[in-house]
Amino acid sequence: MTEKPRVAIVRATKYDIAALQPAIQQSLELIGGLPPSVRPGAKVFVKINHLPPPSPPDRGIITHPVFTAAVLEILKATGADITVGDDIEEDGGDGFAVSGYREVCARLGVKLVNLRETGFIPVKTVGRILPEIYLARAVKEADVIINLPKLKTHSLTLFTGGIKNLYGVIPAGMRRRFHGDYARPEDFCQMLVDIFTAATPQITLMDGIMAMEGEGPGSGTMRPLGVILTSRDTVALDAVAARLIGIPPREEVLTTAFAAARGLGTGDLNQIEVVGEKISNLAARDFRLPAAVSRKVLRSVPGPLVKFSVRQISPRPVVKRKNCTACRACEKACPAGAIKVNDKNAEIEYTKCVRCMCCHEVCRYQAITPRRPFLGHLVYGAIRGVQKIIGK
Repeated sequence: MTEKPRVAIVRATKYDIAALQPAIQQSLELIGGLPPSVRPGAKVFVKINHLPPPSPPDRGIITHPVFTAAVLEILKATGADITVGDDIEEDGGDGFAVSGYREVCARLGVKLVNLRETGFIPVKTVGRILPEIYLARAVKEADVIINLPKLKTHSLTLFTGGIKNLYGVIPAGMRRRFHGDYARPEDFCQMLVDIFTAATPQITLMDGIMAMEGEGPGSGTMRPLGVILTSRDTVALDAVAARLIGIPPREEVLTTAFAAARGLGTGDLNQIEVVGEKISNLAARDFRLPAAVSRKVLRSVPGPLVKFSVRQISPRPVVKRKNCTACRACEKACPAGAIKVNDKNAEIEYTKCVRCMCCHEVCRYQAITPRRPFLGHLVYGAIRGVQKIIGK
């Protein structure tokens, strides 16, 4: 009989390294410890979530550097050769200084790299969308990949988990292009799973101490969740994390469903052994999800009307002029060239907009928010009304 993958859930309520280190150590012991490949001299790459543009850790956007520091303290005891990194766009500044990672890694004597500095090399994937990607050299040359995602919502994929966190191992320019090329959530999530096949972590530890709800991954609201999740099966970890915040993982989180269907991990909660705390003890009530299209809702729509309904229900980015600083981050991030910034505000040309939400993702001023058109609210309400009548 095949052994079920384990996902450890451990309580942790604050970013204090003295409390976090034993909690992370406990989570590792619950799943059988670090992989044997984490040994003296082994090249270990630690993939953080350092979403551009750089932001301080108290915004809840990045993997908290204190969480990472607690993991690094444990890894250092193994004698491994450790590198921490992500691919970040800095615009002439030091993004790692803004986030606190520069200080943490210097204090611990651990290498910290912006992946664009070490370069990217072509690598084949076991892909449905991408037969090949350019993978960060530091990731490709590592003996072990340790994945440290942040538990957040996402305006396109609904949820940012362990699989989505590996998107940062390819060049930023390629990421922008893929947002435009694969604007449909189904295509985008298959593409993310393709990348995951080329950079599969040996272990994933998720920072869910302060999660993000609402319009993540960069403009949501922080929500105390108080958990650390750890597993050698990233797909299983994402499934458990999604259930903690009230998302049916195989139905709504497409990265989980697609990865499980390809045999890259386990997405069925009935086939996962949850150790430590119970999901029911820590599940968040009324966790706010982004205004993304509900695939469950769309199943009630007659075939000929699906395309129309998707277009109406799908949120589009809207500029809040009072918040806009004309910083041009959205203009640089837009893969479709749909945004122009004048002296005062960003302007979106909706005939070009592919609704990838890159602009929303990079805005640090809550100046761009996903919003359904007025007709979309009516369509969505009508569909939900029909569902209630027929008992779905």
